[in-house]
Amino acid sequence: MLTKQSGEAPMEESPKQEDFEEMVKKLEEKLEAEQEKSKEYLNRLKYLQADFENYRKRVEKEIQQAVQRSNEKSVSCLVDLLDDLEKAISAGETTENKTALLEGIKMIHKNLDKLLEQEGVEKLECVGQAFNPNLHEVLAQVPTKEHQSGTVLEEARKGFMFKGKVLRPSIVKIACKVSESDKNE
Repeated sequence: MLTKQSGEAPMEESPKQEDFEEMVKKLEEKLEAEQEKSKEYLNRLKYLQADFENYRKRVEKEIQQAVQRSNEKSVSCLVDLLDDLEKAISAGETTENKTALLEGIKMIHKNLDKLLEQEGVEKLECVGQAFNPNLHEVLAQVPTKEHQSGTVLEEARKGFMFKGKVLRPSIVKIACKVSESDKNE
């Protein structure tokens, strides 16, 4: 500390070079420690990314395997139905008993309906209902006084839904009002 000279305020000592060097050394140590932490975090992040990528690949593979197992089940049932159809064809070629043949084909049809239902396929019921452009395609309009205009009168081709989504719309004939020219004829 400097001594006071006549009439002057005491002067403070300026920090010494050693104090600065010590502060710089401490800051460098802190910086080095933070850099080590940063490297450790970066390594952890790299491992985490690799683990996530491996997990993603494993889940994709498991999904593909599940889809394949599901498809195998459906295909196996279809192969059974194919066998039944081949037997029906063979029986039809060798027998005169058309009733038995017809019964066999009805049984195959019933089994196919059951399989499709188990897989989530539903038939669209439309006769007698109002025309719905999301479910039906119009084949023809039939003039009639007996039904309200837009009512489905006949189904030319069945429609199907698969798990709530239209797989194939029904092709239908709908009622329409009788026009003046139709009345005169």
